[in-house]
Amino acid sequence: MARSCPSLDSMLAELIAIPSVSSTEPALDLSNRPLVERLADWLESAGFAVELLAVPDAPGKLNLVATLGQGDEGLVLAGHTDTVPFDAAHWTYDPFRLTESEGRLYGLGMSDMKSFFAFILEAARELDAKALRQPLVVLATADEESSMRGARTLAASGRRFGRHALIGEPTNLRPVRLHKGVMGERVRLIGQSGHASDPALGRNAIEGMHALITSLLAWREELQRQYRHPAFRLPYPTLNLGRIEGGDNANRICGACELHLDLRLLPGLAPETLREELARRVAEVAREHQLEGSVEPIFASIPPAETPAEAPIVRACERLTGHPAEAVNFGTEAPFFNALGMDTLILGPGDIAQAHQPDEYLALERIPPTLELLRALMREFVLA
Repeated sequence: MARSCPSLDSMLAELIAIPSVSSTEPALDLSNRPLVERLADWLESAGFAVELLAVPDAPGKLNLVATLGQGDEGLVLAGHTDTVPFDAAHWTYDPFRLTESEGRLYGLGMSDMKSFFAFILEAARELDAKALRQPLVVLATADEESSMRGARTLAASGRRFGRHALIGEPTNLRPVRLHKGVMGERVRLIGQSGHASDPALGRNAIEGMHALITSLLAWREELQRQYRHPAFRLPYPTLNLGRIEGGDNANRICGACELHLDLRLLPGLAPETLREELARRVAEVAREHQLEGSVEPIFASIPPAETPAEAPIVRACERLTGHPAEAVNFGTEAPFFNALGMDTLILGPGDIAQAHQPDEYLALERIPPTLELLRALMREFVLA
């Protein structure tokens, strides 16, 4: 790698210093271009061929693809460039200044997961493209925290990036090959308001929602009986009633009620299948109570992910870490990478308990084993 590439400490400090918040709230949402362009400079100085790909319908949002070597059967090291919003008043340290204290490095994105790009560059510091039998590819995506728009764009392209992929999300350096899918659904029931003195003067949407909730809780039990996957701590799909709102005054028949649901899907379950059943149950209740009903996604669903236990990247990381591959309940970009023909594993030095928290940090002791793991994967999958 060219000597012009900064030191690891310098790279970490610069990555933390560049804001790259993504949010569904326009006032909080930022471009990731400055961060991606900084990564591009470093990767180009390391000999990578770099592409910056605009994300459609998302001004200022870019994906980065950097390739060292030739071919399409190599190792892909991937991560997202964005962070969640933050509340500075709850931070002890400046979120945009790398701070070392008591064996920890603090900063927004330190655990989840901007620091991973610095670790990739440090681990690849001595690589020579001429010595590679397969390419090393770095993928840096936009908007994982808000919409996964960057990864969805890559998946829609159908492009082949490599054969083996590792996403550096926080897993405490334990390999993860499965995760549940995530759905957020908004259900509305519309009735007719009227004076509370006479129920016949209206059609009460809250009463309709009561009936629907009864139906949904029964459906939840059916899902738990019908679908099981022993790899997960909660080995069944979950359905959470997260938010409800309806009516405006005690003396008025409620004319509208809205319910927000969270569903976590096991591998093998498609979001479309569950949304179809949800819509059927809503329509049934609406018909019985003379209401209008609708279902719409709060966000584009994240499919579940399952990479085969026998995949080389899974076996290699189990051997190198000494831990069997696990399953988690949070969603990642893995299903979109798997859709492109990659066997994708999730493994990074951070802790999910630190993700999205004030005073986000990474323990210094995690850095040496992370670098050694990345170097070992490079030796196994790309070096001649």
